[in-house]
Amino acid sequence: MTTDPARPFGRVLTAMVTPFAEDGSIDLAGAQELAAHLVDRQAHDGLVVLGTTGEAPTLGDGEQSAVLEAVLDAVGDRAVVVAGVGTNDTAHTIDNARRAERLGAHGLLVVTPYYNKPPQAGLLRHFTSVADSTDLPVMLYDIPPRSVVPIEVETLVRAAEHPRIVAVKDAKGDFGALAWTLARTDLAYYCGEDMINLPMLASGAVGVVSVVGHLVGPRLAELIAAVESGDLAKAREVNESLLPVYTGIFRTQGVILAKAALREMGLPAGPVRPPLVDATPEQIAQLRTDLADGGISL
Repeated sequence: MTTDPARPFGRVLTAMVTPFAEDGSIDLAGAQELAAHLVDRQAHDGLVVLGTTGEAPTLGDGEQSAVLEAVLDAVGDRAVVVAGVGTNDTAHTIDNARRAERLGAHGLLVVTPYYNKPPQAGLLRHFTSVADSTDLPVMLYDIPPRSVVPIEVETLVRAAEHPRIVAVKDAKGDFGALAWTLARTDLAYYCGEDMINLPMLASGAVGVVSVVGHLVGPRLAELIAAVESGDLAKAREVNESLLPVYTGIFRTQGVILAKAALREMGLPAGPVRPPLVDATPEQIAQLRTDLADGGISL
C-alpha cells in the first residue's frame, strides 16, 4: 500500500466508533465488519481508531490493542489505519505509541494533552517525545474545545521540524492560524470538524477525519475532488447537501448519534459507555428527520 506524501494518511478518513456488545464489552467481530464496510462501501482510504469517537478514554490498554489488531486484520492491507494513542500523560502516550507500532499501525494520532493545561513548551516536548519513540508518522490533534490549550502557530512550526510529525487534525477552526501554519510548514492538514470541511479544504487542507463519514463517505470524497479540481460551485452544492447530516449527528456528542444511526442501519455499533448515554427515542426521531433532509433514509 502506497500513500501520497502530500496526504500521508489519505483523503477520506473516519474517526471510527468502537462497536460494543449490549453488555458493554468490545465487539471485535463488529469492529472488523464496520471497518470493512467503511473501506469497501463508504470510499474510505483510511480509518482513525481509538480516537474520541472511538471512546478511547473508556477503553483499557488491552481493549485498545484488541480493537487495533482486529481493524488491521480486517482492512490493514487496503487502507491506512491510524491509531489514536494520545493521553494527558507523556509516558503513557509513548507506551501506547510503541504498542501500536508493534501491532502494525500505519500512523499515530496524538491529541493535545487535556486537563493538565500544559504551556506551549510542554506541548512541544510531549509531541516530539512521542514522535521520537517510534518510526511511525504522527498526526497532531488540535482540539481546544476538549483539551483547552490550542497548539499555537510557533509550536506547530517547531513541531514540523521533526521528520515524523507530518500532519495535523484541526478541530480548532482558526483560519488565520491555519493559513500561517500552511505558509510556514509542510504539514498536511486534515479537517477534524465536519461543519467546516469545505472552508478548511478550500484553505488548503488535504482531507478530512470525519464522524459523518460513517454515513456519507462517497459524498465527502466528491467534496474533496470538487475542491481539488477548482469547481467551487460543485463543492458548495455537495456541502449544502451535507449540512443536515452535519447538524443531525452533532446535536449531542457525535459518537452517541453516529452509533444510533449505525444501529438503525443494521451496522455494528452497540451502546456507548458511561459517562456517555445512548440516544433517547426523541433524539433518534430527530436524527431520522435530519438525515432524511440530507438524503439518508434510516
